[in-house]
Amino acid sequence: MSIKGIRLPKVLEITGASRSWLYQEIAANRFPQPVLLGKRSVIWVEQEIFDYLEERVKQSRHALQTQGRK
Repeated sequence: MSIKGIRLPKVLEITGASRSWLYQEIAANRFPQPVLLGKRSVIWVEQEIFDYLEERVKQSRHALQTQGRK
């Protein structure tokens, strides 16, 4: 398996999120943690970001289906 690391601007582009929201989610352990490359250099594992989004879509679809049944 090949691991592709991506930087913050790409993470924000993929998620459509703001920087502040992203860091709030990281602090709350609801978003994939960055990988520290050096003292001031981090990346995210691209596949973890896609997995996170896929799970959020599933949760959202399930919630909408559940609401529709009430």
